[in-house]
Amino acid sequence: MLQTIAKPPLTIRLCQPRGFCAGVDRAIQIVVLALKKYGAPVYVRHEIVHNRYVVEGLQSLGAVFIEELSEIPPEHRQSPVVFSAHGVPKSVPADAQARNLFYLDATCPLVSKVHKQAMRHQRLGRHVLLIGHAGHPEVIGTMGQLPEGAVTLIETEADAARLVPTDPKALGFVTQTTLSVEDTAGIIRALRDRFPDLQAPAAESICYATTNRQEAVKDTAPGADLYLIVGAPNSSNSRRLVEVAERAGATMSLLVQRAAEIPWNEIGNISTLGLSAGASAPEIIVDEIIDAFRQRFDVTIDLAITATETEDFPVMRVLRDVELTPADMAFVNGAA
Repeated sequence: MLQTIAKPPLTIRLCQPRGFCAGVDRAIQIVVLALKKYGAPVYVRHEIVHNRYVVEGLQSLGAVFIEELSEIPPEHRQSPVVFSAHGVPKSVPADAQARNLFYLDATCPLVSKVHKQAMRHQRLGRHVLLIGHAGHPEVIGTMGQLPEGAVTLIETEADAARLVPTDPKALGFVTQTTLSVEDTAGIIRALRDRFPDLQAPAAESICYATTNRQEAVKDTAPGADLYLIVGAPNSSNSRRLVEVAERAGATMSLLVQRAAEIPWNEIGNISTLGLSAGASAPEIIVDEIIDAFRQRFDVTIDLAITATETEDFPVMRVLRDVELTPADMAFVNGAA
């Protein structure tokens, strides 16, 4: 008689909220609806969101990802081109108009709000300090809203200490939406210590989804033997979640894109797993990872609800006549 070997018990602390935010969901919907309305190809400038699984899923539907508008062949000039959720410099839509391209701007409304706050600072005569990471598409897009030299990028408290502005009394700051709340607060404190007249944006720059996901991870990390964050290496908000988990007390914290990346031989004997997903990571991969642990452990799910998100950003009017069904989004959300 065969003896069944009992699986070791494992509690998965599953964060809620996790995964897609309203801005990411809207951006993906825009590409899907454009494909339904106009047919393939639909061009997308830069990754629509920072997630390879999402990009490959959209490619399978007929999306073509490019880095520059010049890559669109002349015979496809009538095809739509979508700008990513991270936002673009003003020069990009101007270039699209010069090329007579039809474009759909999927910039997250909360990123657009940061653009407006930066422009407001400049309008009021302030030099703009942008707290963010060099080279990130969102930072490039925000800096590209204003003339060259009107924005100074501040990445660290050391940058804040080195800053020598022309007029210390005429400064305003905004931040990238996906930063660590704690790190950003430290940089702002360092700037305020040196420049007491520093003006804040009229509204918070770090977005609700970033804050909510970081708070959920912070609450669930203490006592976790392992904390997994589902997300891409180039996803700023996902990488910040790994850092938050480590700081908040998880023994080990890792970023994984798929279940196949879980280093089973390295995680050892664990009894408590924390699990969350960055704002650009689809729920279908969270399900995949839970299933992978169920194959090896006797899993109990402990749903940790720390906030309820009701934000919903509608797509642009030109796409609202197209029906979006659960089947259209099943490639990221799973079967309904």
